[in-house]
Amino acid sequence: MTTIKIFLIEDDSFFGEALKYHLKLNPDFEVYLFSSGKECLSNLHKRPDIICLDFGLPDINGDQLLKKIQETNSKVPIIIISGQEDIEIAINFLKSGATDYIVKNEHTKDILWNTIVKIRENLALIHEVEDLKEKLEQKFSFENTIIGQSDAIKEVFNKINKSINSTINVSITGETGTGKEVVAKAIHYNSERKNKPFVAINMAAIPKELMESEFFGYEAGAFTGAISRTIGKFEQANGGTIFLDEIAELNLNLQSKLLRVLQEREVVRLGGTTKIKFDARLIIATHKDLALEVKKGNFREDLYYRIIGLPIALPPLRDRGNDTLLLSKHFISLFTKENKMKPISLSKESKNKLLRYSFPGNIRELKSVIDLACVMSESNEIEPDDLTFTCINSSELFLSEEKTLKGHTTEIIMHYLKKNKNDVLKTAKKLDIGKSTIYNLIQSTEISR
Repeated sequence: MTTIKIFLIEDDSFFGEALKYHLKLNPDFEVYLFSSGKECLSNLHKRPDIICLDFGLPDINGDQLLKKIQETNSKVPIIIISGQEDIEIAINFLKSGATDYIVKNEHTKDILWNTIVKIRENLALIHEVEDLKEKLEQKFSFENTIIGQSDAIKEVFNKINKSINSTINVSITGETGTGKEVVAKAIHYNSERKNKPFVAINMAAIPKELMESEFFGYEAGAFTGAISRTIGKFEQANGGTIFLDEIAELNLNLQSKLLRVLQEREVVRLGGTTKIKFDARLIIATHKDLALEVKKGNFREDLYYRIIGLPIALPPLRDRGNDTLLLSKHFISLFTKENKMKPISLSKESKNKLLRYSFPGNIRELKSVIDLACVMSESNEIEPDDLTFTCINSSELFLSEEKTLKGHTTEIIMHYLKKNKNDVLKTAKKLDIGKSTIYNLIQSTEISR
């Protein structure tokens, strides 16, 4: 919270202006001065953060005004400022819900300042907690995070539910871009550990020589450049979840150390001797077949059985049918809201084009395609020309729909003709076919230019 809005209700104009001037010395305090209770009530739609209320107003007494304010906003902090030092009156106001009771004297402005600062700190904490709760509820309700209705994704939902209600290790497998980290976060943030850390490590992104220090931390002087003690990822994850992504990339030496750590549930920092206990749930992910890596000798068999736990296999997008369209609508909604654009929909032809494409990059690729389509679209509807696929292997472009070989060949030729702006010679050279083949298809109207 940065600026806070303060209502100051005081019928003594000189005293009110003095308090307002003093409070406005803080640039974060936005102060509104009112001389009557009715004036305050008529401005409550401005939603003040704090109200400072004079007890003895000419048009309405303090306790009546307090009740009327609370009927409109029961949570706003109210500070009573009064010339009366009667303890019983002060207690009654506090019982009625007032935050504080300040007596008018030469110290009022300083006491009021300190009281508002304390309330502001409490408000900031309250807002922070509310924001965190809202983000957790919105972001990690996995039915909203993992979009889909196909049988394949329903099986994933079933496995996630089972993992949420236990502390078993979880191993997530799937092609690149299928959403392995999203699933890991869905498990953590819907489990009893959701208020504890979620710590992710991508094995493929960390140089091998730094992995051990990343895992277990190090003491000052453990190696050149180790100026101060650094806490490792396992310690950081204590009480929460540690997510080891692309675990198949872990070298055999570190695999043995990881196995010992998981067995003993304790770590020793590099350069140290103290054994540090930790309690973190383990979730691992890989796009490789770990059982096959064990057979190849690239992965320890004992570590494999230690970490495999509950396996969750994420289906590739090409096996999820109409989930592609549900995800597309979701990504369109996200992109248009984030960029303050008007709503956009998919044309029937665009939907067909999306369903025919195999999406080797899976959900990550789909999001990229949809984001670009939203930018390229010149109307309130995404057309086929707005959908650009950047698949490296052209043979994967439109193979999900069953066709004859001639049908696939025709579609590939059409794709490259369009890409080359109907240049037949350039297309024939690119595909290593005779230009007469293309001309014959055009003449027979099997290809339109």
